[in-house]
Amino acid sequence: MKAPLSPTEQSGQWDQLENMTAVEIAAAMAACDREATEAVKALSSAIGEAIERASALVSAGGRVFYLGAGTSGRLGVLDASEIPPTFGVEGVFIGLIAGGDGAIRKAVEGAEDDAEGGIRDLELHGASPADVVVGIAASGRTPYVVGAMKWAAAHGITTIGITSHPEGALAASVALPLVARTGPEFVTGSTRLKAGTAQKLILNQLSTGIMIQCGHVQGNKMVDMKLANEKLVDRGGRMVSEALGIPMDRALQLLTEFGSVRKAIDTFKAQN
Repeated sequence: MKAPLSPTEQSGQWDQLENMTAVEIAAAMAACDREATEAVKALSSAIGEAIERASALVSAGGRVFYLGAGTSGRLGVLDASEIPPTFGVEGVFIGLIAGGDGAIRKAVEGAEDDAEGGIRDLELHGASPADVVVGIAASGRTPYVVGAMKWAAAHGITTIGITSHPEGALAASVALPLVARTGPEFVTGSTRLKAGTAQKLILNQLSTGIMIQCGHVQGNKMVDMKLANEKLVDRGGRMVSEALGIPMDRALQLLTEFGSVRKAIDTFKAQN
């Protein structure tokens, strides 16, 4: 029996796009983006559960693996790559994309259809029940992702699926399905649009929530961020200044001395 067609592959309300003005295109796409936001908003409870489950594992030393192909894979790699500079932790979030890192910039034909590819990538990184595996596939059918999720589940690994297809194989193969019901795309089948927007929003919530619950945020400040450039040093100085109620020049002195926002704040408080 043939699997049901993903909503992302169905035709939507918008048609004759070539006859629309530029302003009409922009307005229609903005309306579509609101649909993506509402679809994610409806998942708050489910995303919260995923954050709690993943946070417990990460706090105990586990890792979070993202797996996807095409846009889904690139969004996972993007989110994972931004964790070290933002929260100061290395090797906790790992983005895996069908076809390897070269597929981030250029499509690798056939890579997403390799049902063993995701398994090989997880095995290469030594994925275990201490970790979390997050599969990302708008259509919910990508073999690279689904194969990996089935393998992970069979090996006792916590599995989360981000998809826009409620009846797809991905949602059926994971412990925690996060199904953003974004429906048909503005350009039929182009899941870099609504579905991709929903995926990015979910990834933002998931990773940020995990890092908050693992103690890498104080108040609303990223106290463990890397001071990698002048802008970030200035931001860190403001954090220290605000937290301690001291002048900016003194805050920057402390930041230079201790090398991190957290250490500057904690050491100053301990000494005063």
